[in-house]
Amino acid sequence: METINKSGRRKSAVARIYLSEGTGTVTVNKRDVKDYFPEGVLQYKVNQPFALTENEGKYDVKANVAGGGITGQAEAIRLAITKALVEINEEYKPALKAEGLTTRDPRMVERKKFGQKKARKKFQFSKR
Repeated sequence: METINKSGRRKSAVARIYLSEGTGTVTVNKRDVKDYFPEGVLQYKVNQPFALTENEGKYDVKANVAGGGITGQAEAIRLAITKALVEINEEYKPALKAEGLTTRDPRMVERKKFGQKKARKKFQFSKR
């Protein structure tokens, strides 16, 4: 198997991953996943596609992530890994889709409008 290149996005985070057969090491921005994402919840999110398809320890992942916060980055990596696993074997798609991993989350930060304090919040109104 050659290296599979996929990308995933969440909010303003963009992740590019390179998936290849190996021992299960996950590298994010040239650092180990446990160093880059110290919280266990984020490590779980990154490894969730492998756990659902019973592929833990079979593939190596090299990820380059930019933008956003660490939660958005972890979810962007998760989407990219999901896309790569579906390309490897189409039979993984129903299990991943049932958990909602195949769809890109479209929610973004709403832009600030002029004449207002924030996107929806207004300046304080004074009647007198």
